[in-house]
Amino acid sequence: MARTQSVFVCSACGGESPKWQGQCPSCAEWNSLSRLSGVAIASSRQQATPAALGQSLAGAAADRFTLGLGELDRVVGGGMTAGSVCLLGGEPGIGKSTLLLQVAAAVSASRAVLYASGEESVAQTTLRARRLGLAPENLGVVAASALEEILALASERQVQLLLIDSIQTMQSELADAPPGSLSQLRECTSALVRYAKARATAIIIVGHVTKDGAIAGPKLLEHLVDTVLYFESDAASRFRILRATKNRFGAANELGFFAMDEGGLREVKNPSAIFLSRHSEPVPGSVVMVARDGGRALLIEVQALVDHARATLPRRVAQGVDANRLSMLLAVMSRHAAVSLADFDVFVNLVGGLQIGETATDLPLALALVSSLRNVPLATDLVVFGELGLTGEVRPVAHGEERVRELAKQGYRRVILPRQNVPRGPAPEGLQLVAVSTIAAAVEAALQS
Repeated sequence: MARTQSVFVCSACGGESPKWQGQCPSCAEWNSLSRLSGVAIASSRQQATPAALGQSLAGAAADRFTLGLGELDRVVGGGMTAGSVCLLGGEPGIGKSTLLLQVAAAVSASRAVLYASGEESVAQTTLRARRLGLAPENLGVVAASALEEILALASERQVQLLLIDSIQTMQSELADAPPGSLSQLRECTSALVRYAKARATAIIIVGHVTKDGAIAGPKLLEHLVDTVLYFESDAASRFRILRATKNRFGAANELGFFAMDEGGLREVKNPSAIFLSRHSEPVPGSVVMVARDGGRALLIEVQALVDHARATLPRRVAQGVDANRLSMLLAVMSRHAAVSLADFDVFVNLVGGLQIGETATDLPLALALVSSLRNVPLATDLVVFGELGLTGEVRPVAHGEERVRELAKQGYRRVILPRQNVPRGPAPEGLQLVAVSTIAAAVEAALQS
């Protein structure tokens, strides 16, 4: 018979402990252990069959199929893998259910799909599909929160794609706890993973997020699934960024870009257009950089504003970049480029609300600050990228040749880049490469444009 026991799960790392402690023994986080009780231990065990143990890697290739949206296929690694489990998170109203319904409608044209909603009735889901202009005839929809019933229906219909909206509303008979609790989240997710691997069924799960933007529940959920996707967006923007933070079947940190309109989520074919402003004439404090986020190069406008400090302590405000990195750049500029901003308020921003963590933003930020300080606009056809060292040198960044090719395709004519990032072969036609080794040389080259 199945036995039950209580364990304590850390909400930060997913680690387990047989008894409560003030500090998690795995990650040393304080007051993060919560009781997980009433879980049938025997139910989580699955007998391995000889066929499962005897397969060779040569004959175990997984099937992939398109989800109907090129940007989504790109993020998950070139299409959904049969037997994989994907966890989709994002703030309320950002478009998670809309994306799932569009995927369900597209895939149901060629495969058996079941859309299980624990938050909406079948009539509400049908109304939302009509509003989006979707009329899938072969799509199965069920409004239920009992996980065993959903899996039984999926098995009966032999579905190849199962959509769960959302995991916080699901309830398993094997866990004696209310929906959304740690016990239910863990047991339901484990059951879905076991079903996906045993039946080669692809599953996409919607997960709610906390006020900090993380998927609600223990980190164990993200460890159990194969792929974790997050929706990102500014509150006032209609654009959505889908980021893969974990992917066992593709590259992590890959990005997909969408625009929300009355017909649902629409793919953005040229995402660089989102992050570039349209100025009628050159303005001080603005320069274009080419960033590398995920597997693609993006052109982003970097804006800077330097103003006389109104208070004793000057302000340092950074949007889209690390504030500590900005403080370091100000020190480098003062020491090695004779550009002191100690008596000025400094504001920097990346257009479009994108967060960039790579060091290629160093040189564009520095030149935008110099442009704003001296009230000298930089050329509109100029692109800059490069990392700055503490000794004032301009250091190379990864994927330099890919960045150069991207800006050449966008029609730019001049680029300031680290000397070590100059392509070994001939430069793209019509593109002038200005290689620099120091911040002082970069400032001089930018102001001469």
